[in-house]
Amino acid sequence: MDILRAAISPLTDEEHEFHYNPQRAFPNFKDFQAPRVAANAAARAVLTSDLDVSYGAHPLRKLDIYPAPNRGRSLGPVLLFFHGGYWRAQDKENFVFIAGRLVPAGITTVIANYELCPASTLDGVAESAIAAVEWTHRHISEYGGDPSRVSIAGHSAGAHLCAEAMAIDWRARGVERDFIAGALMISGIFDPTPAIRTTVNEELRLTAETAERHNVEKQPPLVHCPSWLFVGGLEPWHWINQSFQYSSFLRRHGHDPEVHVLPGYNHFDIIQQYLLPDSPLTKATLQSCQPDAKAAATA
Repeated sequence: MDILRAAISPLTDEEHEFHYNPQRAFPNFKDFQAPRVAANAAARAVLTSDLDVSYGAHPLRKLDIYPAPNRGRSLGPVLLFFHGGYWRAQDKENFVFIAGRLVPAGITTVIANYELCPASTLDGVAESAIAAVEWTHRHISEYGGDPSRVSIAGHSAGAHLCAEAMAIDWRARGVERDFIAGALMISGIFDPTPAIRTTVNEELRLTAETAERHNVEKQPPLVHCPSWLFVGGLEPWHWINQSFQYSSFLRRHGHDPEVHVLPGYNHFDIIQQYLLPDSPLTKATLQSCQPDAKAAATA
């Protein structure tokens, strides 16, 4: 945390842990995973899937792909989702319910794993997520997805990885950057620096230099697409404020992100908005996958 932030909001170690470690703020976090178990099982039972598709040599560089029915179209929209877990936990198999909501709406859904700390550094985590986005663009047509209409979404650390993808020079990787059709960042952390002072850093092993390299509040977005930021109204204010800070950063670079603070939701149940057909998160995701969404945002 830099000197200015410390002067504005001096936090004790205990307060800092509360604001920047969601498991400390919501110690019953596992209770919020239970409603997703049945939804995951139901989705697995009915969806066509290609599981553990490799996008690299690392064992966690794997994707689960849930193709949408063609229904007479050539290629359809795509949503690539990155799970949370503070860059050191969770697995794609726990988020099949997202595909269960989106595939019936005609959206091919890709749930990604990526490298995790402490076996990898945040450098490896970010690079693996970027590789997942690139692989999806280059190969999703094989599964009926439109490579020019890939929306990205992520929860918590996954939101940070979406922001990383927006700041990449895709042309340097031989890809035109306008293939990203939309970005949805849910309860995100965008500056990793505060994590250094939490107990989570025992696994993250962040240094000031690593955190600075991956502070997306200092990496101008090179992708221009519609973007949405969601955060739970029950989350600690310093965590909520990260979404506002990143939103302000995007605005300074010509973007017009929507920011939604969802009353009554915390860090761990906000993702269950995908279980509700008319929730703000579900509707924003569907909007990001509409053919004219990007054109409207860049007009």
